This record gives sequence, structure tokens and C-alpha cells, in this order.
Amino acid sequence: MDNNSANTSKLEDQTVLSSFDQPLNPPDCDKDERSNEQSAMYAEEVELTEMFDMVLLCTYAKAKKVINSEIPSEVEKSPNNAALDLKTLLTSCAQSVASGDQESASEKVKQIRQESSPTGDTYQRLATIFADGLEARLSRGGATLFKGELPSLPLSLEGTAVQPHAALTPKRMTNAADNLKAYHVHLSSCPFIKVSMSFANKMIFQTAHNSTTLHIIDFGIRYGFQWPILIQHLSMMPHGPPKLRITGIDLPQPGFRPAEGLEETGCRLARYCKRFNIPFEYNAIAIQNWERIKIKDLKLGSGEFVAVNCLFRFENLSDETVDVECPRDAVLTLIRELNPDIFVQSVTNASYNSPFFVTLFQEALLHYSTLFDMFDATLPRDDQQRLHFEQELCRREAINVIACEGAERVERPETYEQWQVRNVRAGFKILPLNQQVMKTLQDKVEAGYHRDFVLYKNGNWMLQGWKDRIICASSCWIPLHRSY
Repeated sequence: MDNNSANTSKLEDQTVLSSFDQPLNPPDCDKDERSNEQSAMYAEEVELTEMFDMVLLCTYAKAKKVINSEIPSEVEKSPNNAALDLKTLLTSCAQSVASGDQESASEKVKQIRQESSPTGDTYQRLATIFADGLEARLSRGGATLFKGELPSLPLSLEGTAVQPHAALTPKRMTNAADNLKAYHVHLSSCPFIKVSMSFANKMIFQTAHNSTTLHIIDFGIRYGFQWPILIQHLSMMPHGPPKLRITGIDLPQPGFRPAEGLEETGCRLARYCKRFNIPFEYNAIAIQNWERIKIKDLKLGSGEFVAVNCLFRFENLSDETVDVECPRDAVLTLIRELNPDIFVQSVTNASYNSPFFVTLFQEALLHYSTLFDMFDATLPRDDQQRLHFEQELCRREAINVIACEGAERVERPETYEQWQVRNVRAGFKILPLNQQVMKTLQDKVEAGYHRDFVLYKNGNWMLQGWKDRIICASSCWIPLHRSY
């Protein structure tokens, strides 16, 4: 390729890459087709389809400024002593639980409930959730509360107790639509998930732009929230889109059709690919133990570009403190043996995976108080989607952390430095961050979100946080023997 052609190609790629954060509408030619399809659906399914378009194709961007107006932090408004007293009381209760003093712990739970409120300030709201977890641990009911529920994703709505698409009944579809509404509000007020997805999509797009077949292996795909915007931008490639293959991996759902949710995700992604004229193939793998996946299950094709993606789900895998075989390391070894062209990973940066209960409790309290403080500064207290996110999704995670032990505790995040050690030990090397991508994402956060959100790099990790605390981290990897 001559220099002029190379420069033109690079400019075209940059133009498409820079448009990832712009709201794009579906092609006009598909409006009639979409209308005909929708006329055959239940009203709830129509609502969910439209909600997917609004959230996943970024058509909500114009509303962001209204949703994201800066609200003075309620923690700053509230007396500091009140927050400190609740924090001290929660920690004291955890110490009583750890020492086996049930009488004292039960009395402190009662005190916590008197001082807490799901619509109060940061610690009042948080205390309602942590009191539930402490009470469940006292009664050994944590496993019962969590039984049958998919683990929730920190920071996102992809892992909810609602089994996605398990049945297309009005009640089930309404629940899914409610979760999407909460997801919409979360994306508009907090950049963590949107930036993590954009980072992964940009890196995959950039490294795969010359490929004829792109095979994405997504560990923890759930609804497939991440991929419609990438599908849309693949359709804009100057020389035509590649064939897209997606292998969606997730936990089986209860019942006679364990892969039903994954199959529905595939059908939805197939509709997006049809609308944007992308050749598409989907492979669903519903399996409880991801470390038991075999390379043959992934149906790799000759000459295809392989991108492995995992956003905030490896922390739900057991580690060596639970299983001597360490499923986390086993899955990383599997990925290395796939010899991917890129492996994109985002992790929750937290330390509440300690075997010592009080230490675990204090770390979880610090992590969730940061999230709740963030919501206080960016969303009204009476916002119904905020209440849904806190009292349904965060509550479910926190109860699992506080009340469950052993294999029943599925929320086991580690710091990004710990993941770096694991990845290197498994035979990966980290890729340098793309400066253009970093600048684009930093500008997006600064222009569209609260001033206390931070995005910066450390080594070759992209870090996101609130004030002085890192909440999540993203990075890209390849096997040691590959060149970049």
C-alpha cells in the first residue's frame, strides 16, 4: 500500500472511530420492516425493543444534560456526625457478628434500622441494605435470599435477578423494561459502564478493521448490551463490514430451557445485524462452570480475527480460596490457548474478597458508600430508577457479599493490580493504551458528567473513579508469543 492510500485508510478509520460516542439512528430503509415486526409483538415487547434502541444506539444523548445536572451531594448537606455514627454502628455490628455475639448483633441491627431509610442520605440508604445482609448472615439466610438468582454486575444492570428473556410474558417483559429504564438512567448519570464498553468496542474495532471475519467471544454476554453500537459502526467501514460471529457465554437460567435467555440475546443481535446489513452468526453457550468450556465448543474458524471480551464478570468466578483448581486461572488459561488477537477485560477495583469477615465488611462498606455518594451527587433522592438500582441490584450484591460464604458467595472482586498478576502468570502481556481513545473518552467524561468523576491511566490500565477512589479498570492483552 502506498503512503497516500495508507494515510487515507488511517483517516477513514479515525473518522469512524471518533463517531462511536455520537448518537446514530437506524437506517431509514428499515422503518417499514421494523413497524411490521412490531405490529406482531406484545405491547410490552414493543416497549422493550424501543427501549433497547434508545439505550443501545445512544439515542438518549440529548436528554443527558437534564438527567445529569449536578446535584449538591446529600452527604455534604447531612450532618457528618450522623453518617459517622451509622458507619461506626454498622462496623460494630459486623464485629459482633464475627465474634458470634448474636444478642448484641441483633440489637445493633434494630438500632441501624431505626436510623436508616431507603430514601435518606448516603449512609441511611446504604444502612438499609447492609442491615439486611447482617440480618441474613445472623439467620444464615443469605444463600436462601440469593438462591436461583444470577450474580449481579457491579455498576451495571446486566446481571439482575430477572432471568433475561426467560418467558415473553407481560410481567417478564415489564420487568425487563424496568431494568432497561434503570440502566438508561445509570448510563446517563455515571460513565463507568458506558466508558468501559466504548473502550472495548473502540479497541476491538481498531485492531480488527482489516479483517474479513470478526469473532467476538463474550464471557458474560447477558442482554448483549455492548454490541449494537459496534454492529452499527461496523456497517460504516469504508470497504464494507466484516462477517460478525459472536459466541455468547453465560450462566444457564433455571428451568427446562437453560439457554433461552442467551438465545433471545442472539435473536436480538441478529435483528440489529439485519438492519445494518452485517453478515452474522451466533453461538450460545449456557454453562455453570466456565472453566469446563473446551476450545472446540467455541467453534473457531480459520483466518478469523478473535476478540475475547469480559466486562466485570470474572470476579464472579471462584478463586483459590474456594477451589484449589482456581476457576479464574483456568479460564484465563483457556483464553490464552485460544490465541486471541485481543483480550479486553474490565474489572471492579475492590478488595472485599477477604476471608476475614470484618475486613471484608469494611471494604464492602467503603466501596458501596462511594457508589451511593456518587448517586447522591448525580440523581435526585426520589428518582425511582435510582431506588430500583440501589434497593434491588446493589442490595442483591451486598447481601451476597455479607451473608454468604464459600461457593455461595459469588461477588469476589479483586484489585486491578491483582488481576495484572493473574494475567501475566497465565501467559499474557498487556497492550499499550491508545492515546487517541483515551483522549476521546476523557473528553467525553469531562464534558458530559459530574466534575468528581475521574478517568486516567496507570501503566497500561484505564482507571475510572469517583473523587479519590478507583471504582473500575480496563485493559487489553495478548498472549506472550504474539506481536502487536
